[in-house]
Amino acid sequence: MENGGKNFWELLTFGDTSQKLGVNFYKTIDKYKHIFYNYKNETKDVDIMEKELQKVENNNVIEYLDADFDIKSIIYTIRGKQVILDSDIARLYHCETKYINRVVKRNIERFPQEYCFQLNEAEYNSLRCQIVTLKKNGRGEHRKYMPFVFTEHGTTMLAGLLTSDIAISVSIKIVNSFIEMRKFLNNNGHIFQEISNIKGKLLEHDKKFDEIFNELQHEENIKQKIFFEGQIWDSYSLIVDIIKKAKKKILIIDNYIDDSVLKMLSKKNKDVEVVILTSNKSNIQNLDIQKFNKEYPTLKVAKTKKFHDRFIVIDDKELYHCGASIKDLGNKCFGINRIEDEEIINKFIEM
Repeated sequence: MENGGKNFWELLTFGDTSQKLGVNFYKTIDKYKHIFYNYKNETKDVDIMEKELQKVENNNVIEYLDADFDIKSIIYTIRGKQVILDSDIARLYHCETKYINRVVKRNIERFPQEYCFQLNEAEYNSLRCQIVTLKKNGRGEHRKYMPFVFTEHGTTMLAGLLTSDIAISVSIKIVNSFIEMRKFLNNNGHIFQEISNIKGKLLEHDKKFDEIFNELQHEENIKQKIFFEGQIWDSYSLIVDIIKKAKKKILIIDNYIDDSVLKMLSKKNKDVEVVILTSNKSNIQNLDIQKFNKEYPTLKVAKTKKFHDRFIVIDDKELYHCGASIKDLGNKCFGINRIEDEEIINKFIEM
């Protein structure tokens, strides 16, 4: 390209041209000379060259890492090994990632699993959540293939194959960084173990807290509950929850009991004894009781005329008053109340 008798490369040596292009633009000329060679014999001005170069800068620029970069910050622990991503290796060695991977594929026999391996999707997604540079501007977001990672030995082997001065000098820094990282982990292993133990305990405490909170919330709901006509499942579920609370014994008092109560009692905890006090008006058969006892022992049924209302007693400690027969749950509006007066509970049990 000609401009005032000088081609484009000659113009770059003059101050006025460098000022027009801008300092940052001027510094990156060498990385993209191939663009300008395409226009060498054409009569295009510098403004067009600037637009073309800026287009490449926006889409294809590789942010190389300089010699002072802290390599330890890009060493990660995956599968119990300290490794560096292929894209970070490329930035350190001043080349493209695809070139790094091409070298590995051509010399695959030199890169066993101890030297280099490919991440699976779960590992990569986990790593992306941790690494800011992978999320910044979407870098690595649309990779066609899962990245490779290199161990200390892998980076050394790769540097030997690349044979560039940068790769050789940087590989020494990489190895030293691996050694420092390994020393740091070894010297502080007990601290990491303690942190891990504390984290485990906190997670366990959080789990227990959630269980206690849910139990307290559930207890509050059971103290007094009103069900309206049609709430068959809701009322059934609450009775089952009450039955599941028993650790030793369940006492059910209901004059109109039938075999539907057996379906609820099948949800009880193992080895919990069940006693049902009912009247001659109940519709539960001895055969049903026998079959139930073979699979969910132990169930005892006795007849009495002492009670009018329906009650459930859990482990001789919790007393619930039920406004409807268990067989009629949800057919009409009724309520379930927990009676917390210990004196009443004791008198009730002694009857």
